[in-house]
Amino acid sequence: MTYFHSVKLHEDKCKGCTNCIKRCPTEAIRVRGGKAIIDDARCVDCGECIRVCPNRAKSVVTDSRELLKRFKYNACLVAPSFFGQFRSEVSLGKVLASIKSLGFSHVLEVSRAADVVAIAVAKHLQGATVRYPALSTSCPAVVRLVQVRFPDLIDHFVPFDAPMEVAAYAARQEIRAATGCSDDEIGVFFTTPCPAKVTAVHQPVGQGHSQLSGALSMAEVYADAFKSLPKVTHEEPVYGSACGLAWAVSGGEGVAIAKDDYLAVDGLQHVISLLEEVELGRLRSVKYIEGQACIGGCVGGVLVVENPFIARVRIARMSQRLVSASLPALDLASSALALRQTLLPRPFLQLDTNIEVALQKLNDLEALVEQLPMLDCGACGAPHCRALAEDIVRGSANLSDCVFILRKQVSSLAGELMDLAGKLPPAMGRG
Repeated sequence: MTYFHSVKLHEDKCKGCTNCIKRCPTEAIRVRGGKAIIDDARCVDCGECIRVCPNRAKSVVTDSRELLKRFKYNACLVAPSFFGQFRSEVSLGKVLASIKSLGFSHVLEVSRAADVVAIAVAKHLQGATVRYPALSTSCPAVVRLVQVRFPDLIDHFVPFDAPMEVAAYAARQEIRAATGCSDDEIGVFFTTPCPAKVTAVHQPVGQGHSQLSGALSMAEVYADAFKSLPKVTHEEPVYGSACGLAWAVSGGEGVAIAKDDYLAVDGLQHVISLLEEVELGRLRSVKYIEGQACIGGCVGGVLVVENPFIARVRIARMSQRLVSASLPALDLASSALALRQTLLPRPFLQLDTNIEVALQKLNDLEALVEQLPMLDCGACGAPHCRALAEDIVRGSANLSDCVFILRKQVSSLAGELMDLAGKLPPAMGRG
């Protein structure tokens, strides 16, 4: 299968420093020949490698606003985390107006769709067939993480789309109703705080086809919206609620859905630790788990501008001032909220298609682990010794890639050479 990825590696900038291989939560990166390489099947586009790369050899590829020229009407879907980039005294309506001035005919808050999704999920959790703890689908990096590393937990996901997809569906519905235009005349764009949501637009999971036309870098949209802010003389109406706005930060989603009967975990390494507990059956008493790949939630994405802790405070202050929505809640059919495709695993650990060969390779892998120093230094270009052993049995690495094994081999070879140097052929005599 061909995978789309928004995280791109710039080989000319890569120095082979190994920072990224140690931080990648799915062990998708190796360093070979002095350059990093990314395994498409393992990568979940979380952006951790972008954060830690000192050479800026990784970046996020987002869509350009040039795409707006293709459509008669263009809607910008404003993520809740976007508001946290502005000072808390700036009104939400003015922020929306500044974004609209960038060439959009419509501007809508994703928080409004978050309210609808929260109601649907809360109702779903009351069902008799739900597998607890139920898992949120709002973070695409976490969804892909489960597909890659925890395939047995896929049926724990709630069967609903993320708010950005629901908001896109609602935007198209509202624009068609107001203008009478056809669907292909409408462009719907999301202000994304992270690369995972770019990937979710271009290769959606559980949807088949995204309702979005593209994903715009939050940092780029913010820069232009901030410049236009002083020129804005009016405010756009605000329809989202305080609960919907709180989805920008870790815990906001859980409170809206499961009140006190939930766990909120942020940071992909922490998510992995918690999912390991779920896999062992230790958290069945918890109703809902809200997992966010970024520290602090979406306010901590790699495409945001403001410090996530400052943004969190700003979101809280804005929420306090937010009055009840002046529009009724989105009236959407349940089919508009539901995932349209079954989530499936993305296996990558298969050592061979032949079960007998795979078992033999597994035995070889365990034998190699016994030979390796288990220091997990990363000098071999793999994140740890077991990963190197796996690469060796797959044929993409050699035992001598381990510097400690290589040193032993060189020392042994040097000893043999010294012994040979002290010996003369019998024909030469002893002189």
